[in-house]
Amino acid sequence: MGTASESDSDSNANGWGRARGLMVKTVVLIGSAVLLKRLTKSETRWDHARNVAASLTGEKFSTEQASRDPDNYFNIRMVTCPAAEMVDGSKVLYFEQAFWRTPQKPFRQLRSIKISVIGQRISAHCLRKLLVCCDRGNHCLYEGSSPPGGFPNSWNGATHCTSELAVLKNNEIHTWDRGYDDDGNQVWGVKESPYEFKPSPNASFNEMFSLNFPPLLSMEKKIEGSFVLQE
Repeated sequence: MGTASESDSDSNANGWGRARGLMVKTVVLIGSAVLLKRLTKSETRWDHARNVAASLTGEKFSTEQASRDPDNYFNIRMVTCPAAEMVDGSKVLYFEQAFWRTPQKPFRQLRSIKISVIGQRISAHCLRKLLVCCDRGNHCLYEGSSPPGGFPNSWNGATHCTSELAVLKNNEIHTWDRGYDDDGNQVWGVKESPYEFKPSPNASFNEMFSLNFPPLLSMEKKIEGSFVLQE
Protein backbone atom coordinates (compact mmCIF):
# COMPACT_ATOMS: atom_id res chain seq x y z
CA MET A 1 0.00 0.00 0.00
CA GLY A 2 1.20 3.50 -0.71
CA THR A 3 1.95 5.98 1.99
CA ALA A 4 0.00 9.18 2.63
CA SER A 5 2.83 11.26 1.17
CA GLU A 6 2.75 9.24 -2.06
CA SER A 7 -1.00 9.79 -2.35
CA ASP A 8 -0.56 13.53 -1.81
CA SER A 9 2.19 13.62 -4.44
CA ASP A 10 0.00 11.82 -6.98
CA SER A 11 -2.88 14.17 -6.19
CA ASN A 12 -0.68 17.25 -6.64
CA ALA A 13 0.69 15.91 -9.93
CA ASN A 14 -2.80 15.27 -11.23
CA GLY A 15 -3.88 18.74 -10.09
CA TRP A 16 -0.98 20.44 -11.85
CA GLY A 17 -1.63 18.38 -14.97
CA ARG A 18 -5.25 19.49 -15.08
CA ALA A 19 -4.23 23.10 -14.45
CA ARG A 20 -1.69 23.02 -17.29
CA GLY A 21 -4.27 21.48 -19.60
CA LEU A 22 -6.77 24.19 -18.69
CA MET A 23 -4.17 26.90 -19.28
CA VAL A 24 -3.30 25.48 -22.73
CA LYS A 25 -6.98 25.34 -23.68
CA THR A 26 -7.46 28.93 -22.51
CA VAL A 27 -4.49 30.17 -24.54
CA VAL A 28 -5.71 28.31 -27.62
CA LEU A 29 -9.23 29.74 -27.25
CA ILE A 30 -7.92 33.30 -26.80
CA GLY A 31 -5.58 32.94 -29.78
CA SER A 32 -8.36 31.57 -31.95
CA ALA A 33 -10.66 34.41 -30.94
CA VAL A 34 -8.00 37.04 -31.79
CA LEU A 35 -7.25 35.39 -35.14
CA LEU A 36 -10.95 35.15 -36.00
CA LYS A 37 -11.43 38.80 -35.12
CA ARG A 38 -8.57 39.83 -37.39
CA LEU A 39 -9.80 37.67 -40.25
CA THR A 40 -13.35 38.96 -40.04
CA LYS A 41 -12.53 42.59 -39.24
CA SER A 42 -13.74 44.90 -41.98
CA GLU A 43 -11.25 47.42 -43.29
CA THR A 44 -11.67 50.98 -42.09
CA ARG A 45 -11.52 54.09 -44.22
CA TRP A 46 -7.96 54.64 -43.05
CA ASP A 47 -7.04 51.08 -44.07
CA HIS A 48 -8.28 51.85 -47.59
CA ALA A 49 -6.30 55.10 -47.74
CA ARG A 50 -3.18 53.27 -46.60
CA ASN A 51 -3.75 50.48 -49.14
CA VAL A 52 -4.13 52.90 -52.05
CA ALA A 53 -1.07 54.91 -51.00
CA ALA A 54 1.04 51.76 -50.55
CA SER A 55 0.01 50.42 -53.97
CA LEU A 56 0.85 53.69 -55.71
CA THR A 57 4.20 54.11 -53.94
CA GLY A 58 7.29 52.88 -55.74
CA GLU A 59 8.94 52.81 -59.13
CA LYS A 60 6.85 51.23 -61.90
CA PHE A 61 7.35 50.77 -65.65
CA SER A 62 5.24 50.04 -68.72
CA THR A 63 8.22 48.13 -70.19
CA GLU A 64 6.45 44.80 -70.76
CA GLN A 65 3.51 46.43 -72.48
CA ALA A 66 5.75 48.61 -74.66
CA SER A 67 7.70 45.50 -75.70
CA ARG A 68 4.49 43.72 -76.70
CA ASP A 69 3.02 46.68 -78.59
CA PRO A 70 5.67 49.35 -79.32
CA ASP A 71 3.45 51.05 -81.91
CA ASN A 72 0.87 52.08 -79.32
CA TYR A 73 2.63 52.18 -75.93
CA PHE A 74 5.73 54.00 -74.75
CA ASN A 75 8.16 52.65 -72.18
CA ILE A 76 7.25 55.03 -69.34
CA ARG A 77 8.69 55.21 -65.86
CA MET A 78 6.29 56.19 -63.07
CA VAL A 79 7.64 57.09 -59.64
CA THR A 80 5.59 57.83 -56.53
CA CYS A 81 6.98 58.31 -53.04
CA PRO A 82 5.54 59.38 -49.66
CA ALA A 83 5.86 63.06 -48.83
CA ALA A 84 3.88 63.52 -45.61
CA GLU A 85 1.14 62.10 -43.43
CA MET A 86 -1.55 64.44 -42.14
CA VAL A 87 -3.11 64.35 -38.69
CA ASP A 88 -6.42 63.15 -40.17
CA GLY A 89 -4.76 60.05 -41.61
CA SER A 90 -4.41 61.48 -45.12
CA LYS A 91 -1.38 60.42 -47.18
CA VAL A 92 0.48 62.96 -49.31
CA LEU A 93 2.58 61.59 -52.19
CA TYR A 94 4.96 62.97 -54.81
CA PHE A 95 4.27 61.68 -58.34
CA GLU A 96 5.99 61.92 -61.70
CA GLN A 97 6.04 60.20 -65.11
CA ALA A 98 8.87 60.28 -67.64
CA PHE A 99 10.05 58.37 -70.68
CA TRP A 100 12.36 55.54 -69.63
CA ARG A 101 15.33 56.97 -71.54
CA THR A 102 14.95 60.47 -70.09
CA PRO A 103 13.93 60.02 -66.43
CA GLN A 104 15.49 63.37 -65.56
CA LYS A 105 12.88 65.13 -67.73
CA PRO A 106 9.43 64.17 -66.41
CA PHE A 107 6.58 65.17 -68.70
CA ARG A 108 4.01 64.80 -65.92
CA GLN A 109 4.71 65.92 -62.40
CA LEU A 110 2.55 66.38 -59.32
CA ARG A 111 4.42 67.65 -56.33
CA SER A 112 1.62 66.67 -53.99
CA ILE A 113 -1.10 64.05 -54.34
CA LYS A 114 -3.38 63.80 -51.34
CA ILE A 115 -5.15 60.58 -50.45
CA SER A 116 -7.55 61.51 -47.68
CA VAL A 117 -10.68 60.22 -45.97
CA ILE A 118 -13.90 62.23 -45.97
CA GLY A 119 -17.05 60.49 -44.81
CA GLN A 120 -17.29 57.22 -46.73
CA ARG A 121 -14.83 58.36 -49.36
CA ILE A 122 -11.12 58.57 -49.71
CA SER A 123 -9.19 61.28 -51.76
CA ALA A 124 -5.34 61.96 -55.10
CA HIS A 125 -4.33 63.07 -58.72
CA CYS A 126 -4.48 65.92 -61.17
CA LEU A 127 -7.85 64.48 -62.14
CA ARG A 128 -10.39 63.58 -59.50
CA LYS A 129 -11.49 59.95 -59.61
CA LEU A 130 -14.17 57.98 -57.83
CA LEU A 131 -12.67 54.67 -56.70
CA VAL A 132 -14.66 51.71 -55.44
CA CYS A 133 -13.50 48.48 -53.83
CA CYS A 134 -13.41 45.66 -56.39
CA ASP A 135 -15.64 42.66 -55.81
CA ARG A 136 -14.10 39.61 -54.19
CA GLY A 137 -12.47 37.30 -56.70
CA ASN A 138 -11.47 40.11 -59.07
CA HIS A 139 -7.84 40.77 -59.96
CA CYS A 140 -8.06 44.35 -58.70
CA LEU A 141 -8.35 45.97 -55.28
CA TYR A 142 -9.77 49.36 -56.32
CA GLU A 143 -11.00 50.81 -59.59
CA GLY A 144 -12.75 53.92 -60.78
CA SER A 145 -12.89 56.80 -63.22
CA SER A 146 -13.39 60.53 -63.52
CA PRO A 147 -16.98 61.87 -63.22
CA PRO A 148 -19.26 61.78 -66.30
CA GLY A 149 -18.13 64.37 -68.83
CA GLY A 150 -14.55 64.30 -67.61
CA PHE A 151 -12.55 67.50 -67.21
CA PRO A 152 -11.65 70.48 -69.44
CA ASN A 153 -8.55 69.86 -71.55
CA SER A 154 -7.12 71.73 -74.55
CA TRP A 155 -4.09 69.65 -75.52
CA ASN A 156 -3.89 68.54 -79.18
CA GLY A 157 -7.33 69.91 -80.02
CA ALA A 158 -9.19 68.33 -77.10
CA THR A 159 -11.98 70.05 -75.22
CA HIS A 160 -12.23 67.52 -72.38
CA CYS A 161 -10.53 64.40 -71.08
CA THR A 162 -11.38 61.31 -69.06
CA SER A 163 -9.27 59.23 -66.72
CA GLU A 164 -9.58 55.69 -65.39
CA LEU A 165 -7.49 53.89 -62.82
CA ALA A 166 -7.25 50.39 -61.35
CA VAL A 167 -5.13 49.24 -58.42
CA LEU A 168 -4.24 45.55 -58.75
CA LYS A 169 -3.36 43.11 -55.97
CA ASN A 170 0.30 42.84 -57.00
CA ASN A 171 0.82 46.63 -56.74
CA GLU A 172 0.38 46.92 -60.50
CA ILE A 173 -1.36 50.13 -61.61
CA HIS A 174 -3.47 50.50 -64.76
CA THR A 175 -4.21 54.03 -66.00
CA TRP A 176 -6.21 55.14 -69.04
CA ASP A 177 -6.24 58.86 -69.86
CA ARG A 178 -7.93 60.04 -73.07
CA GLY A 179 -8.74 63.41 -74.67
CA TYR A 180 -11.77 64.18 -76.85
CA ASP A 181 -12.87 67.07 -79.06
CA ASP A 182 -16.32 68.67 -79.22
CA ASP A 183 -17.54 65.98 -81.63
CA GLY A 184 -16.53 63.17 -79.30
CA ASN A 185 -13.51 62.10 -81.37
CA GLN A 186 -10.52 60.87 -79.37
CA VAL A 187 -7.55 63.12 -80.13
CA TRP A 188 -4.96 61.81 -77.68
CA GLY A 189 -4.34 58.81 -75.46
CA VAL A 190 -4.25 55.08 -76.15
CA LYS A 191 -7.39 53.49 -77.58
CA GLU A 192 -7.31 49.74 -77.03
CA SER A 193 -6.48 49.33 -73.33
CA PRO A 194 -4.96 51.19 -70.37
CA TYR A 195 -1.28 51.62 -69.63
CA GLU A 196 0.00 48.82 -67.40
CA PHE A 197 2.58 49.96 -64.86
CA LYS A 198 4.33 47.09 -63.10
CA PRO A 199 6.68 47.39 -60.10
CA SER A 200 10.36 47.40 -60.94
CA PRO A 201 11.97 44.13 -59.78
CA ASN A 202 15.34 45.79 -59.29
CA ALA A 203 14.61 49.17 -57.74
CA SER A 204 14.69 49.37 -53.97
CA PHE A 205 12.83 51.77 -51.74
CA ASN A 206 16.10 53.51 -50.81
CA GLU A 207 17.01 53.95 -54.47
CA MET A 208 13.83 55.96 -54.99
CA PHE A 209 14.98 58.54 -52.50
CA SER A 210 18.39 58.83 -54.15
CA LEU A 211 16.64 60.42 -57.14
CA ASN A 212 16.80 64.18 -57.49
CA PHE A 213 13.21 65.10 -56.76
CA PRO A 214 12.36 68.83 -56.77
CA PRO A 215 11.37 70.36 -53.42
CA LEU A 216 7.80 69.60 -52.38
CA LEU A 217 5.21 72.30 -52.11
CA SER A 218 4.26 73.53 -48.68
CA MET A 219 1.53 71.40 -47.15
CA GLU A 220 -0.34 74.61 -46.47
CA LYS A 221 -0.82 75.13 -50.19
CA LYS A 222 -3.69 73.64 -52.11
CA ILE A 223 -3.42 69.95 -52.92
CA GLU A 224 -3.75 69.34 -56.67
CA GLY A 225 -6.82 67.14 -57.18
CA SER A 226 -7.58 63.76 -55.72
CA PHE A 227 -8.51 60.13 -56.15
CA VAL A 228 -11.70 59.53 -54.21
CA LEU A 229 -12.47 56.07 -52.90
CA GLN A 230 -16.16 55.31 -52.46
CA GLU A 231 -17.13 52.21 -50.48
